[in-house]
Amino acid sequence: MGSVVLKSLSILLGLFFIFVGILKISCYLSKDLHRDMRKEYVKYAKVFPFSQMFGIKIPAKWYRKLIGCSEIICGIALAFIPKVFIKQMANIILIIMMMLSVYSHYMISDRFERIAPALVFLFMLVGRMVIEWQIRRQSFETNAEIKTHKQD
Repeated sequence: MGSVVLKSLSILLGLFFIFVGILKISCYLSKDLHRDMRKEYVKYAKVFPFSQMFGIKIPAKWYRKLIGCSEIICGIALAFIPKVFIKQMANIILIIMMMLSVYSHYMISDRFERIAPALVFLFMLVGRMVIEWQIRRQSFETNAEIKTHKQD
């Protein structure tokens, strides 16, 4: 049961991040949403944590494209690549990006309605990670029990 949930969650999250990443780097899917993303990333680039800590200014266009490409790559990894380690790394990268998104929305004083989607997907990614850990732990315990019974 757990692996069905994990596979479904991985595919759905992967497809979502591919979709959102494409919206950020291209106007192919929706010109209006792409235009809104461009406007918003001008604000996000100003509150990027490394720009405040180290005085590094990152152009909004590069920031948006970097985030969009990262979302597409991680989404492809979650949805289509069978290697568990690669899926875990993509999951961790997306969790960090969602935390950065929540931080950015908070720093520009967005309403909760604008922060909520990032929070929801952050929790979904964390939930996916927990489910994967539980499945691996359960598999490990089952293998340990089998070895114990063989030794008896």
